[in-house]
Amino acid sequence: MDVTRRDLLKTASTAAIAASTVTGFAIGTAVPSYAQQVDAAKKWIDSEFQPSTLTKDQQMAEMEWFIKAATPFKGMQLTTVSEILSIHEYESKTLTKAFAEITGIKVNHEMMNEGLLVDKIEVEIQSGKPIYDFWMNDSDFIGTHPRFNDIVSGSLTDFMAGDGKDVTSPTLDLKDFIGLDFATFTDGKLYGLPDQQFANLYWFRYDWFQRPELKEKFKAKYGYELGVPVNWSAYEDIADFFTNDVKEIDGERVYGHMDYGKKDPSLGWRFTDAWLSMAGNGDRGLPNGKPVDEWGIRMEDGIPRGSSITRGGDVNGPAAVYATAKFVEWLKKYAPPEAAGMDFLEAGAVPAQGHVAQQIFWYSAFTHALSGPDLPVMNKDGTPKWRMAPSPHGAYWKEGMKLGYQDVGLWTFLKYAPLEKNKAGWLYAQFCTSKTVTLKKSLLSLHLIRESDIWSDAMTQLAPKVGGLVEFYRSPARKLWTPTGVNVPDYGKLAQVWWQNVSKAISGEATPQQAMDGLARDQDAIMARLEKSGIQGKLGPKLNEEKDPEYWYAKAEKDGNLAPQRKLANEKPKGETVDYDELLKTWKAQAPKKI
Repeated sequence: MDVTRRDLLKTASTAAIAASTVTGFAIGTAVPSYAQQVDAAKKWIDSEFQPSTLTKDQQMAEMEWFIKAATPFKGMQLTTVSEILSIHEYESKTLTKAFAEITGIKVNHEMMNEGLLVDKIEVEIQSGKPIYDFWMNDSDFIGTHPRFNDIVSGSLTDFMAGDGKDVTSPTLDLKDFIGLDFATFTDGKLYGLPDQQFANLYWFRYDWFQRPELKEKFKAKYGYELGVPVNWSAYEDIADFFTNDVKEIDGERVYGHMDYGKKDPSLGWRFTDAWLSMAGNGDRGLPNGKPVDEWGIRMEDGIPRGSSITRGGDVNGPAAVYATAKFVEWLKKYAPPEAAGMDFLEAGAVPAQGHVAQQIFWYSAFTHALSGPDLPVMNKDGTPKWRMAPSPHGAYWKEGMKLGYQDVGLWTFLKYAPLEKNKAGWLYAQFCTSKTVTLKKSLLSLHLIRESDIWSDAMTQLAPKVGGLVEFYRSPARKLWTPTGVNVPDYGKLAQVWWQNVSKAISGEATPQQAMDGLARDQDAIMARLEKSGIQGKLGPKLNEEKDPEYWYAKAEKDGNLAPQRKLANEKPKGETVDYDELLKTWKAQAPKKI
């Protein structure tokens, strides 16, 4: 994710998080004694860090390790920064206080919109001078940091085994984190520690989809059941059905689709957050396609080779053009008229108004925003009238490909800060992600990062109130939702050119093909500059020579790859749906544990 979009994600959970804060003594010049630290740990465990997957004795043992490991750093003050999200508000307002009382280390945890954060971290990388001691940085930078060689000790893996070994918790339990693949580069090493995570899913009005008269009318027209769409054909049929056949429900005009189309940077996020992969752009492979990813960038032997189909990429191939064309078509035909003039922030809460039947591209971080007790999309008993489910896939999608975007934030330690600051900051990062803390934090923020929390009794109790979120994270489907991957050599710069080109297709200034040709040209130009500069060394881009697209189509077929795919003769196969309740049964049967 990118820029200011997450301002909207400061949802109703913010109030809940603020209300949960425990009042403790202020850390000024005084440094707590060992006895005070132990007492503080007990207080926080009893009054704030419940529930937990650990027993209170286990929590206390974990906190005692932090107390001892922090001894050399007592009295130190650190700075860090994150984007504005409810989970980071909890860390900034509550966990910094707990950490100071328990360890004697004071952390000034700032928050800002992500665009400014990205600008600042790029300034630090380019200048080599620390702005913050450590960072909360998107995993979308997983292709950027290793190529700029800017992480302390070379990688987090090397840091934990070397300079940071004495401050790496024995109870960190990396295998319990569900987002490690997203923090891992081509060398198999970690470059950050996952702290927050949410998915981009399909959202729909479960109550409307259950109405017998609507189900009967839909089946009579389309020949299959009204349900969760498996493919884009079904999504389009459902969008047309509610917009043009149903038209009104309970006296209110309704629409079968919701999106946004304002010429604004947020339009780029709508696409870089894996819209092309949902259509079937790129190759098979998880967490990202190989050799071509969902940004259409080809990578060979760890080296980006280009994004145009003339260089073996796929950002302007038939699948990407199809994705763009469908986006424009659905926005104009099936969404509320005002949607085309909205940006991300304006459009985000529209489904809560109660007149949208479904949304193909919906962030689970909006769950709290759609769960207010007085909203028309909520039942009186506190359960939602809506559900979330896996997103449908486009005509070019094949088994083995990623299907959607998952946002993951990583604690990131650049080499420019003093080592002692990095070591103390690493303690704070581990504290924020410790088993003592994470279940409570996940229940408040709905960001799930640990397998043990996902399968906890507390999460089972929460499940009926969050419309399928828990079931999704307990299902094998979640593995198909992944962030931007290692093929993208400079996320900050490349992300900027998406909205500028896509907006031309929406305005009619360019056809979808012309818009994606422009994007391919601009991405390759950025990578060419990186190549010419040599700043990224042997892992930096080395663009393939341009060849006729037929060469690359034939090569993909010969090598058993998908990208770039030839244009399909039929881009709208028969619609396919699945009953939501049957889907849950399938997930439970496939899951490693029972809900």
